[in-house]
Amino acid sequence: MKFDKASPQSEKLEVSVYECEIHLKFRLIEDKTAFSDRSELLDFLIESFIIGPDEYLEPLQSLVTTQEISEVEASPQMRRQLMRLRNSSELA
Repeated sequence: MKFDKASPQSEKLEVSVYECEIHLKFRLIEDKTAFSDRSELLDFLIESFIIGPDEYLEPLQSLVTTQEISEVEASPQMRRQLMRLRNSSELA
């Protein structure tokens, strides 16, 4: 018995470069020492916000904007990654 392999549809992966801006404002009850390490502060605050509101976090405002930008505005590293993605047979 022979089985015909289904030919994969050739859909081209469409990726673009986006510039994103996030403004978050919230109140947070936390140990004062958590804010002493400035290198980890952003990660800590974003993680707290992602977990969501509870008795220790009160979201006040969130605004997210994204805008597609020209590839030439991206760094050389990002442009190389775009080419890799577009040329990848696994993602097509």
